Amino acid sequence: MLAESRQTLPPEGVLPGSLHYEQKPDGFRAIVFARADLVRVQSRQGSDLTPAFPDIAQAAALVGEDLVLDAELVVPHEGRLHFGELQRRARHRGPSAIRAAAERPAYLIVFDVLEAAGTELIARPYRERRARLEDLFASGVLSAPFTLCPATTDRATALDWLDPAWGAAGIEGVVVKGAEQAYHMGKRAWVKVRARTTAEAVICAVTGAATSPSSLLLGRSDASGRLRLIARTTPLPTAARRDLGTRVRPAGPDHPWRGRRFSAGWGSRGELEFDPVHPEIVVEFLADTAVDDGRYRHSVRFLRVREDLTADQLPLLGA
Repeated sequence: MLAESRQTLPPEGVLPGSLHYEQKPDGFRAIVFARADLVRVQSRQGSDLTPAFPDIAQAAALVGEDLVLDAELVVPHEGRLHFGELQRRARHRGPSAIRAAAERPAYLIVFDVLEAAGTELIARPYRERRARLEDLFASGVLSAPFTLCPATTDRATALDWLDPAWGAAGIEGVVVKGAEQAYHMGKRAWVKVRARTTAEAVICAVTGAATSPSSLLLGRSDASGRLRLIARTTPLPTAARRDLGTRVRPAGPDHPWRGRRFSAGWGSRGELEFDPVHPEIVVEFLADTAVDDGRYRHSVRFLRVREDLTADQLPLLGA
């Protein structure tokens, strides 16, 4: 079951029954089969992640009750749920996967139970599935590295979870579910709201024509003085294209990104076609809190030009 992205929490009555709010951790969605005849960690796309996460597979094999769980696979590091470390774990197999598990243990933040003791539960309402899941933790059937996803019916608490401070810890938003909802496989029947924050960066390159840019490639300098890509914007509105087309200046051959290659999208092997411009215009943008090594994982939204700031007034990346 999937979630539709929204900008704000929905009002009561949008989903069946009263609303329940769950934290959305920054990780890999996973279905875990913990059965006597099958132990498997499966990605949302159906890929077998079991060889990459032998620690989770071993824990699933020891559960002692046949279960199918819906959850988020995470790896904590440096005080937060660290997506980069999770990606590195996912690349290992065999002995190196065992070593990686010892160095960076994974956890499974469980938010749904789809089958228990041989009984399929997907037709049951969310409130019943959640109660069964809580019982599995309370009785000790599930314990570390399994952990229960925080949930609440209090809207004020859910709004607090959307504070960017939670994003810094690896909680990227809130998933909203109706108490009476069954589990609709493959359908976007939940609601997902991402935590968002604003930040500033310099326009360093554009896609499309410089006289009418389609999107912006934004950068910040690090402590070594290197100009690093931190974000790409969503397609610009027509008014912004016209305005920025009169402001940006095509860069010469000495631009630090001249000859660089950037991915066309997160996880994509395609290359992005872009034209470098003089890194002199500071802009403000709206982004979610998924940031890896200073780079925003998802596209950001251009808000405005910061006429009051110059590039050298921005704090160094990582400072």
